[in-house]
Amino acid sequence: QVQLVESGGGLVQTGGSLRLSCVVSGRTFSSYTMAWFRQAPGKEREFVGAISWSIGTTYYTNSVKGRFSISRDNAKNTVYLQMNSLKPEDTAVYYCAADRFYSGRVNSEYDYWGQGTQVTVSS
Repeated sequence: QVQLVESGGGLVQTGGSLRLSCVVSGRTFSSYTMAWFRQAPGKEREFVGAISWSIGTTYYTNSVKGRFSISRDNAKNTVYLQMNSLKPEDTAVYYCAADRFYSGRVNSEYDYWGQGTQVTVSS
């Protein structure tokens, strides 16, 4: 059974940092793309960034470039989303997702999802 479990969310002030974790289990994800999405109240789920598990290349949506970074730890089967210089508009539920054959920005194309973790940035 494939599982993605996020953690690390919380309340932080503007300008602060958080690191989200996504632990994956149930299969080998070495050939997968791991992505982070977020969904704010009343808004659609939006792409944040993604990493190729096998080669480590990353890419991000423009609004988080230079502030967020994604990495992975093969030994721990964990993907991280480091978020710095947080802004109130970053407030959302953050989800990690995985797919073997898709590496784009469309959330409906990802097969596996975590339950989400809440990030709240106070002004």
